[in-house]
Amino acid sequence: MLMRHAIGSVLRRLRTERGATLRELSESSRISIPYLSEIERGRKEASSEILAALCRVLDVTERELLAQVVTEFAEAEVVSLVRDGADARPADAPTVLLAA
Repeated sequence: MLMRHAIGSVLRRLRTERGATLRELSESSRISIPYLSEIERGRKEASSEILAALCRVLDVTERELLAQVVTEFAEAEVVSLVRDGADARPADAPTVLLAA
């Protein structure tokens, strides 16, 4: 999974959890609808400034966004391992710990 896919997935989930449309998020963040759509689909990489604007509008901190992105990666890895028939993560896979 690429970073932009995980970020897009998390942003889409946050937007839909808040009941916002792409148009509403676009107007609030001053980011075009096509660009937001491309970010959510993982086709464009958002700059830190764009992510900060989206976090502000979605009422999450950048830290919270990134923590959710880490979770997205972890879930994708588990799905991949299960799909490939592995029953544990590779011995050399790093463990990611986030301080609360």
